[in-house]
Amino acid sequence: MQTGDYSDFKTGLLDQVSELRAHIRSGTHTGTTSGKAQSLVQGNVVILPADWANDFLLFCQNNPVACPLIGVSQTGDPMLPGLGRDLDIRTDIPEYQIFRNGERAETATDIRDVWRNDFVTFVLGCSFSFEDALVRAGLSIRNVEQGQNVSMYRSNIATQSAGRFHGDMVVSMRPFKAADAIRAIQITTRLPKAHGAPVHIGDPALIGINDIRTPDFGDAVTIGRDEIPVFWACGVTPQVALENARPPIAITHVPGKMLLTERLNEELAVL
Repeated sequence: MQTGDYSDFKTGLLDQVSELRAHIRSGTHTGTTSGKAQSLVQGNVVILPADWANDFLLFCQNNPVACPLIGVSQTGDPMLPGLGRDLDIRTDIPEYQIFRNGERAETATDIRDVWRNDFVTFVLGCSFSFEDALVRAGLSIRNVEQGQNVSMYRSNIATQSAGRFHGDMVVSMRPFKAADAIRAIQITTRLPKAHGAPVHIGDPALIGINDIRTPDFGDAVTIGRDEIPVFWACGVTPQVALENARPPIAITHVPGKMLLTERLNEELAVL
């Protein structure tokens, strides 16, 4: 792609995400962001009081596959200029989950009324970014096809604890025929900041999932008889750690309803 073509391509993407972000800010888009703003990085979000931030930062460093860090704010600053020119973390997620003492207390589409000057925002890479890479490689993503949120499950894969944060990994699942599963592994390995290669393939019972038809988060999708479930680490993992750590307040995205950034997925790729 020539320089002028690349510039036009990115400008078109930024116009697209700006329009979608306006709908999110106004509350007219509160649904999943899977398949939206293709080619741009999407992020999981965790917002914590500053006196909990160091423990959570170490938890991310200890678990880079489940919690690939792509941005951290200044204390009390709702803006993240490294991820978006006018990105405001208080308004730019379709739906927020507010935790109080580790409990999922309420949801909101705007958190300006609960914002505090000691909050620190963490943004983690998201599998929706590698969905874009898979689609561009000609693979079919079932949740995108069916207009559904991705299926997410609590697993028995342990994370490495840090301070007050601990818990098992949450995984996301996408079904593929065998040849496509191999190709999906090759593609996602290049994207460690979007969870990288799968953590499990095949029998869900081996990672503690008793009924693949009933995900813990997101929506159930159709799995063909000739398809294999493929599981990736998921950015909802920190929400399980929040339940266990029980900070007095914490705010995340509702699973599947992500922060849209202005970074290109390719900027986070390796190889």
